[in-house]
Amino acid sequence: MAISTYNCFCFTRKFKIGEIQPPDDVRRAFETYADGVGGGGEPTISADGLRRFLVESQGEKRISTAEVARLMEKLRGGHVTGPKHYLEKIVKPSGSNFLTIEEFYHFLFSPDINPPIKREVHQDMTLPISHYYIFTGHNSYLTGNQLSSDCSDIPIIKALQRGVRVIELDMWPNSTKDNVDILHGRTLTSPVEIIKCLRSIKEYAFCASPYPVVITLEDHLTPDLQAKVAEMIKETFGDILYIPGDEPLTVFPSPEDLKHRIIISTKPPKEYLESKDQTKTTGSQRSSNGNATSQRISGEEADDTGGKDLSDLKSESFNDKARKVLYGLVLDEDESEEEEEDPKFGKDTAYQYRKLIAIQAGKPKGASSTKDALQVDPTSVRRLSLSEQKLAKACTSHSADVIRFTQRNLLRVYPKGTRVRSTNYKPMLAWTHGAQMVAFNTQGHCKQLRLMQGFFRANGGCGYVRKPDFLMNMGPNGEVFDPSVSLPLKQTLKVKIYMGDGWRMDFSKTHFDAYSPPDFYVKVGIEGVPDDTLMKKTKVIEDDWIPVWDEEFSYPLTVPELALLRIEVKEYDMSEKHDFGGQSCLPISELRPGIRAVPLYDKKGSVYKSVRLLMRFKFV
Repeated sequence: MAISTYNCFCFTRKFKIGEIQPPDDVRRAFETYADGVGGGGEPTISADGLRRFLVESQGEKRISTAEVARLMEKLRGGHVTGPKHYLEKIVKPSGSNFLTIEEFYHFLFSPDINPPIKREVHQDMTLPISHYYIFTGHNSYLTGNQLSSDCSDIPIIKALQRGVRVIELDMWPNSTKDNVDILHGRTLTSPVEIIKCLRSIKEYAFCASPYPVVITLEDHLTPDLQAKVAEMIKETFGDILYIPGDEPLTVFPSPEDLKHRIIISTKPPKEYLESKDQTKTTGSQRSSNGNATSQRISGEEADDTGGKDLSDLKSESFNDKARKVLYGLVLDEDESEEEEEDPKFGKDTAYQYRKLIAIQAGKPKGASSTKDALQVDPTSVRRLSLSEQKLAKACTSHSADVIRFTQRNLLRVYPKGTRVRSTNYKPMLAWTHGAQMVAFNTQGHCKQLRLMQGFFRANGGCGYVRKPDFLMNMGPNGEVFDPSVSLPLKQTLKVKIYMGDGWRMDFSKTHFDAYSPPDFYVKVGIEGVPDDTLMKKTKVIEDDWIPVWDEEFSYPLTVPELALLRIEVKEYDMSEKHDFGGQSCLPISELRPGIRAVPLYDKKGSVYKSVRLLMRFKFV
């Protein structure tokens, strides 16, 4: 047994590091399915016994003999990533076709070969994209806060590498008015050239998923720069750019149809809308050369800006200059919602720009309220953007209209403007009302962002998750799902936390405590509709790098389709804030029953090399 020493002032403290041992449930499972004897007389499990275990105890009803054979081959070859001491235990002599208790245990404790959720795309991807939640970023180009951070293509690359499928670009004229920059308008953010962002999107668009990437453009450009952007987009993306026909879409294509395609979404130029409605533009609406002289000056599309809570600014510790900029930004956005008109473009520019817009955004003509904006046109589809505050109001006053709208159209929700520290709102309200594009700031590491990352681990992490059927169903009289109604119990999830390991490999000896091994405990619970949300925690295991909790919790679920299992490991500290020891968030609908190895992630969502929990999931 190894000894770990800690220097504590004038003396040395010694702690034993015990060998990791299989939990009793693992031993019992091994004994149940053991069907052979090894060279030393110890019981073993053959490939056939392992298959019976996987089918009967792990719920893998469809696993074939060939798949089990490949699994055994993987174990024998040591093709499993993880700490070296795990690999030494797993590697088998060539030709052997059985597992000892130690190897069976380490197989169960390996996230590579025994993960908690499915890793492949398994949902039907042939439905219109309005049937899916889509992993969506907000102000994707910002490196930090919304007020004074740098703009760069690096955050865009990182987002795409994590599976984000919707990238937002805010386009403004550069200082010399002859090119286009990407920046958060009327703030202190430094710009990045649009061409750099477009090239990075092309290079990394499909590194994590083959399904389409949507670029939402918020433009503040003059007609000549509009034309320049159109040429940049066509030249950069070439054949992978999805260009629809001249007529508006009556139904959205599917993710399968749009594999490896780039899609542009923004408001169509007003000239195009006017020609569609067969209206005439008077001379007073134009400048002498027939082009527009005004620019869009609101954030998040002029007609979609939500009200800003100025009281939120009191807690922000920015300097006076930054605070004035922010107050001005908020006030400008509030006023522009009522006063600013759509930009007017020359007919040629409007046509060039319009041809690139596959997903048209904005309100229908004449809409004066959010309820009007949620009208469903059976002959066309579009995207509407609402702030988090406007969504909350809409869900309170006309919830059914929101859900009916999202059955055919796309609803994008974005953070309020005063979230200058790139924090995020609670996404569950938007999800329960069918909003597909729940736009999040991905620059930070708040709890809500972890929920979003966990939600999109579903369906192989491809960035598209099919919405539950109950959000797409409609009764004979237009009845739809009512999120405010408490539903009957659908199932109960039992979660057992056996133990954890890997911190001693991924952290320094004194990372958690300078004078002793860490004191770990686990918070585990459900994030979902209000009736399902519940958090519990284990006891604290003191002075142990390999804590064993062996505790089980039950969670009744009424809407498991939208529920997330949130797991967070903390290191208990009597005098200070408890230290962070890892986290994971898993979609309940994707959980694989049985004993599973759950990898843990850091605050930003990057997986640790070694840290994992051994857990069991059971649905009753």
